[in-house]
Amino acid sequence: MTGDLIATYATALCLLIGAGFVSVGVIGLMKFNDPMTRLHAPTKVGTVGIGMLLLASMIHSFNSGETSLHELLIMSFLFVTAPISAHFIAKVNIHRRSCETPPPPETDATWSTLASPDPDMSADAPR
Repeated sequence: MTGDLIATYATALCLLIGAGFVSVGVIGLMKFNDPMTRLHAPTKVGTVGIGMLLLASMIHSFNSGETSLHELLIMSFLFVTAPISAHFIAKVNIHRRSCETPPPPETDATWSTLASPDPDMSADAPR
């Protein structure tokens, strides 16, 4: 088996895995009803599906003798921004009360997502 054949099989495998994750993510995005469950599908597609498609592009470009590092930059940007954007979308849904509210915290200091300041306490007083 030559290196070109191995690279071709690796590219094809990465394309199939990436396309599978993208397909499942699109179906999940269209079928889920709740915004919080709908959020799960595109975040997995963004990290795994698109990452595998970009990896296939990198393997193919290295196999053809070109050095293309653009895909590596895109992957690193995607892996950094996808969880942050998903976190912000989830926080907006929680604050808008458009989803099931999480259980109340034991104290306001343990969970700051839905904590509201007590108007009777000053900001400098210990809790």
